[in-house]
Amino acid sequence: MDVADRVPRLRARLDEAGCDALLVTNLTNIRYLTGFTGSAAMLLVTPDDLLFVTDGRYRDQATAQLDAARVAGRVEIGRTNDAQREHVAGPVAGMGRLGLEAANVTWAQQRRFGSEWFPDTELVATEDLVEDLRRVKDAGEVARIKAACAMADAALAAVRHRLGEEATEAEVALELEWQMRRLGAEGPSFETIVASGPNGAMPHHRAGDRRIGEGDLVVIDFGALVDGYHSDMTRTFVVGQPSETQRRMLEAVTTAQAAGVAAVRSGVEARDVDEACRSVLRDVGWEDAFLHGTGHGVGLDIHESPRVSATAAGSLADGHVVTVEPGVYLPEHGGVRIEDTVVVTSEGCRTLTLAPKAPFL
Repeated sequence: MDVADRVPRLRARLDEAGCDALLVTNLTNIRYLTGFTGSAAMLLVTPDDLLFVTDGRYRDQATAQLDAARVAGRVEIGRTNDAQREHVAGPVAGMGRLGLEAANVTWAQQRRFGSEWFPDTELVATEDLVEDLRRVKDAGEVARIKAACAMADAALAAVRHRLGEEATEAEVALELEWQMRRLGAEGPSFETIVASGPNGAMPHHRAGDRRIGEGDLVVIDFGALVDGYHSDMTRTFVVGQPSETQRRMLEAVTTAQAAGVAAVRSGVEARDVDEACRSVLRDVGWEDAFLHGTGHGVGLDIHESPRVSATAAGSLADGHVVTVEPGVYLPEHGGVRIEDTVVVTSEGCRTLTLAPKAPFL
């Protein structure tokens, strides 16, 4: 990944944001800009300098990771909050306007910055300066997401037989997470969802002690984490023979998901991808049972821009990595969701999650 190129691209956006410098406090954004993976840091980006401030726990790690990413900047260690303030306040003194990440700064922090840290500097609320850069993934980022997807594919292949052995939801979730770690993942992308029978009608059900049995639809939504990058995939299985309604649910969601993937292309409005899925379910009378948006961006965060929903603004572009995941949720019958992670291209998209979608065990 060309991490070193990211700070210069951010600097080019400072004037447009109306600030002389930006204080980055979102740790995911700091990782994107510097390669740092620790749990405490601030990054001051000015037109001519880069100041990285952390505490004593990361004295060696911070220097090593910035050097490995070829990011040119000063690393300062502040063992106390006051020491960190002094490191940052000095370079800011004399600046007219300092940008803060509005979505990441609490009201208490903003008041403290204004009264104690930067009393003579105007603070400017900025939105999505780094996040907008993160939307388009470079080849290294796509490679990491693809590797995470491959680990999830392999884990599901190793575990899916357990659905026919009366395992509990929690047992299946634990085995999936163990398999992904065995294959080299840092861990799961998020808490693995295994939702069987009536639990499947809750899109974000937490895997519990319910035993999976004959006649159940089973929704499995999970992903792997590789070098900070996530994968996201959902497959739905049926144990035994589906009822007539369950069969129709499976067919409708499969068709809707395929229509959504087919609609993905650089230049397409994100809401049009949602409509491609939603219209299929509308035609069979189940639009109201589709309880969420069609998808979201995937990268260093499991949910990031761009959104793919009926209210989403903007269009997709080359290098966006998004999910397509329509679903139908009927409490008396269960739930069905099918999800792929795809890379947007000018010709359409490239699917990274390759596990079979056939619902039968």
